[in-house]
Amino acid sequence: MRGLLQRLQRQAERRLPALTRYRRREGLPIELHRRRIYIVPSAFGLAFSVLLMVMLVGALNYANNAALLLTCLLGAASAASMLVAFRSLDGLRLSHIQAGHAIAGEPMELTLTFDSRRLRQAIRVDLDGDTAAFLLDGHDATRVKLALPTQMRGWQPLPRLRLWSSWPLGLFRAWSWLHPDQAVLVWPRAEASGPAPRAPAEDARHMRLHRGDELAALRDYRVGDPQRHIAWKASARHDNLMVKDFEQPQSQPQWQLDWRQLGGMDNESRIARLARWVNEAQAQRGNYSLWLPGEEIASGNGPLHYARCMNALAQLP
Repeated sequence: MRGLLQRLQRQAERRLPALTRYRRREGLPIELHRRRIYIVPSAFGLAFSVLLMVMLVGALNYANNAALLLTCLLGAASAASMLVAFRSLDGLRLSHIQAGHAIAGEPMELTLTFDSRRLRQAIRVDLDGDTAAFLLDGHDATRVKLALPTQMRGWQPLPRLRLWSSWPLGLFRAWSWLHPDQAVLVWPRAEASGPAPRAPAEDARHMRLHRGDELAALRDYRVGDPQRHIAWKASARHDNLMVKDFEQPQSQPQWQLDWRQLGGMDNESRIARLARWVNEAQAQRGNYSLWLPGEEIASGNGPLHYARCMNALAQLP
């Protein structure tokens, strides 16, 4: 019996929003109002209603005023709980959605920002099987984090969100659908293994000297060297003056990641290989550039440069 009621409830939740004008996507912010909030009794609420009917029939049959009063009080409490469940969602507003970064096949973290002008408790939001509960104090906005499953690279529209509450007694379930007009960018998945990229970091042209803080070696004195760098003790053991050398070779990798180097591969394989090369270059903290059809990203490094390269790969047709 309970399983049948749950199936009917899920069917009602799927079909009722399709009868409203909120089937299309909506821009943020999205605010709930009375014409888009639905209420149905929960399984516990239906069982409680049957119990009240039995108590009412028994009280009337035996003319028991105390039992009749108790039945009326419980009925009034259940009706009040329905109103409270409705007010838990009425006026609630989704103001902002912030997406993190994720590789295709991995969940992406979404941060939903809700705000309200009054206290709300025991609100839940569902997104593709992930559920989070939160409350609002009526003053500050509340941020809720959910995990969005991803499958393919590129722009992925956000699915519908369901806000619901069964507070305070669990007798009624109030819910509403939100369908924000927003998409998130999913990064491509890198190939597991393959050849290394062209890394001309070993070329002498990409090696330069930099002045460090630690002593690298001793060398012969050259005109123009400051006297404070002269190693007097070491010079006493040699015929010439010896100078402390603080210059050390520093490698500046300049990886050139080029779409045109991967001829004979289909587009998705090229993207997967370039993604692996970008990951390897980033892991080694080297400089790398990326050439793609219609876009050329100059050499750089760091998290922002990495995100720019992965975003460009994700948006390729």
